[in-house]
Amino acid sequence: MKVAVFSTKPYDKEYLTSANDTFNANLEFEFYEAHLNKDTAILAKGSDAICCFVNDNIDADVLTQLVAFNIKDISLRCAGFNQVDLDKAKELGIRVARVPEYSPHAIAEHALALILALNRNIHRAHTRIRENDYSIHGLLGFDLHGKTVAVFGTGKIGATFAKVMKGLGCNVVAYDPYPNPDLLALDIPYVNLDQALNRADIISLHCPLMPETQYLINDETLAKTKKGVMVINTSRGGLIDTKAIIRGLKTGQVGYVGLDVYEEEGDLFFDDLSNQLLQDDVFARLLTFPNVVITGHQAFFTKEALINITDTVVQNLMDMRNNQIKASNRVA
Repeated sequence: MKVAVFSTKPYDKEYLTSANDTFNANLEFEFYEAHLNKDTAILAKGSDAICCFVNDNIDADVLTQLVAFNIKDISLRCAGFNQVDLDKAKELGIRVARVPEYSPHAIAEHALALILALNRNIHRAHTRIRENDYSIHGLLGFDLHGKTVAVFGTGKIGATFAKVMKGLGCNVVAYDPYPNPDLLALDIPYVNLDQALNRADIISLHCPLMPETQYLINDETLAKTKKGVMVINTSRGGLIDTKAIIRGLKTGQVGYVGLDVYEEEGDLFFDDLSNQLLQDDVFARLLTFPNVVITGHQAFFTKEALINITDTVVQNLMDMRNNQIKASNRVA
């Protein structure tokens, strides 16, 4: 089975090759650094399947090209699948499998890292020390213990994060239409959206990106929060209206923002653009705030997660070859 792998980085090649050997899968990988889109889909010609990541554009045009190349299997090396036109995939008979989970601890711990960095001004303190400035004025933080953390989305990642924050002595509340029994057993209450917004000192987003959750954080919802609320997003960039969060930062309604994702990240993240001028004016404005910390979609990036991701990708491809795809992994 020949597999075209798009958006390849050195670690993708290393871990996929290792998983291929571990499973004796006999998959033939062709690695491409290019993102998959209508202009690069031609690279997949001659392959039996493709392997894609979060910023590949698998829209109707791309899917139509893949079918023309007789490719009907896509293995995503991520949990999210909003980058795929699932309706078109089903119409064309293309099978799409994902990695439903890889390491909820990796994401949850990164969300905590963003909280701690923002609260204790680690990023600013680091810069000061490097400039021989050892003053601490302006770096005042607060105790997390006793603060209210609202967890939006309580699947495996959100639930893991909720447990971590409860372990730190925070008052945790959850917002999700489908309560997680594990959290109910820990007496973590589920509240409605307005209650979550009103009560939270910290909001952490762990929802999938769907039409119902697009711009969940916007001008209207931010107006219902405590002044100075902290907003953390390690899920999908489209959950936040970035222009609204900037307006909140300017007025002080939003006191801190920690992002590992961004709604227009496809043109930025995972690539070295250090020799280019930043063209995204909205993102550039975000970078001007001292109370904003941004990482480039690296919350998943641990050794354990990469092993789990690539093992699942290889297993999915083997299952596709044998027409035995796990229902829990298949999205189309």
